[in-house]
Amino acid sequence: MKQDSLKLVHNQLENFRLHLSRPDALIPLAFLGVFTGLLTGGIIVLFRILVEEIQSGLLTGSSENYEALSVEMRFLYPVIGSVIIAFVFHFFANGIHVLGVARVMERMAFHQGYMTLRGFFLQFFGAAAAIVSGHSVGREGPNVFLGASSSSLVGQFLGLPNNSIRTLVGCGTAAGIAASFDTPLAGVIFALEVVMMEYTLVSFMPIILAAGSATSISILVFGNQAAFVIPEIKQGSLIEIPLVIILGLLAGTLSAFFIELLKSVAHRSRKLGFSTKLMLSGVLVGLIATIEPGVMGIGYDTVSQTLAGGMLLNALFVLLIFKLLATAASIGLGIPGGVIGPVLFLGTCLGGIFGLLIRLVFPDLQVDTGFYSLLGMGAVMGASLQAPLAALTAMMELTHSPQIIMPGMIAIVIANLTASEVFRKKSLFLSMLEANDVNVYTNPISQTLRRIGVGSVMNKSVVQVEQQIRPEQIEQILADNPEWLLIADNENQYKQLMPAIELVKYMEQQREEGLMAENENNSDEWVDLLEIPARRIEIASIHLQATLEEALNELDKDDLDALYVKRINTPGIVHIYGVLTREQIESAYQFK
Repeated sequence: MKQDSLKLVHNQLENFRLHLSRPDALIPLAFLGVFTGLLTGGIIVLFRILVEEIQSGLLTGSSENYEALSVEMRFLYPVIGSVIIAFVFHFFANGIHVLGVARVMERMAFHQGYMTLRGFFLQFFGAAAAIVSGHSVGREGPNVFLGASSSSLVGQFLGLPNNSIRTLVGCGTAAGIAASFDTPLAGVIFALEVVMMEYTLVSFMPIILAAGSATSISILVFGNQAAFVIPEIKQGSLIEIPLVIILGLLAGTLSAFFIELLKSVAHRSRKLGFSTKLMLSGVLVGLIATIEPGVMGIGYDTVSQTLAGGMLLNALFVLLIFKLLATAASIGLGIPGGVIGPVLFLGTCLGGIFGLLIRLVFPDLQVDTGFYSLLGMGAVMGASLQAPLAALTAMMELTHSPQIIMPGMIAIVIANLTASEVFRKKSLFLSMLEANDVNVYTNPISQTLRRIGVGSVMNKSVVQVEQQIRPEQIEQILADNPEWLLIADNENQYKQLMPAIELVKYMEQQREEGLMAENENNSDEWVDLLEIPARRIEIASIHLQATLEEALNELDKDDLDALYVKRINTPGIVHIYGVLTREQIESAYQFK
């Protein structure tokens, strides 16, 4: 009875996996999206509680009150943080040095979204140490990585097909951003725009559910409080549109400079050992913090103060310059933190400076500096991350004001065009990967093939046969009218595939020549399937979890035309599910 129950569960799980290999498996992916969203929300809540509790114990007042530290402690905090991170990575990293959103993109491009438990723990504790010690990093990038990793690990544990694991990584990414800011829609757009790099219904629906689920967990624990305290923004008049355009140009220029600065630091420091880079980062950030402690940590308090119009012009100039340097020293030298937080900080400072300068030059306009601070935040985010729609959505969700859309669109589009077309800069994440000699490239064909698992396209009408069979066995083999014969050679390796019609033709020819009846009466006669005149195809194996993109790459690698689909169900026992030809892959792409 117990064995029957286990067999039933096994069969149901197999059917579940095969169903998920289809590009339109919306309902099961929707349930998985809810589950991964709740899981990611819980993990991010734990991460935030850990960081804030440690900060509360080390700092007086608020959890980001690094300004209250003595000059000596401002220097020592980042240095001690670097020592802790270097120790952890030296003994446990096993070659993993790049984390955050860039790592997620790299795993999606080259490893079908497969993440490791080792990377999860390195990010969790490494980012916590970086934030607590005052390095100029954010928590959004680590949240994305933690969400993507946990979702990927769930998919791997269940043995889901790779196309589904990719979708789960998108779910974790959206959940990470959504739970960071309580902005579920911005999380969805960010996941599709930056990590998935596609907009399809089958990915859109589960990602929405994941973002909503993670946001509900965050609100349940921390309340419905936005990441930034944003006062009521006074919308500018149409007269200010030229000013919004100018701000977009400035934001694009700043974004391009920031991207080039980070890329240059990362590229020039490649020859240094990883621990050496971390220690250098600690010293540099510590020295900067002795001059301007406002650059330490996430800096949400400074962002909120700037949005409220409570910062002076000279203070914002100093913060902007030193935040640039501190972030380059932290992120560029490998500190495992996020870059989205510093980007928002820089954009808010730029917008605040611009608004205050407009007030000085045109006092009659009576501009709202908070309005320009918010526009600067969205414009620099959109241009730096090359995610304009995510930036615009985040602005709208943070302010709960649809009136911000029109000026926000103008500023963000101008900033994106300036950074990408005038200065020819790619996104921060792609630039950091390129600095480490990793080039992420995608195209419409690859994107389509990645969404489809081999299990949904393979031909199941296949029979496994030995190379040599007796004539009386042939009728049994052909009884179920298989389309393909998978031939095992003398070493029990499957390297040849034969259309079953070829064996039928051979049988008919033998009968016409009067040889088959004679052979059937002779028990010593064998038919060698690798010797008879027939069309045969060289074949290799592909795992049931693979996507059509992986299958096509496998075919191209060995110049083959077919693969057989397998899975190791129990140690030493390989189950063959079907065969996949190049024509089937091409048909699947053309159909989709």
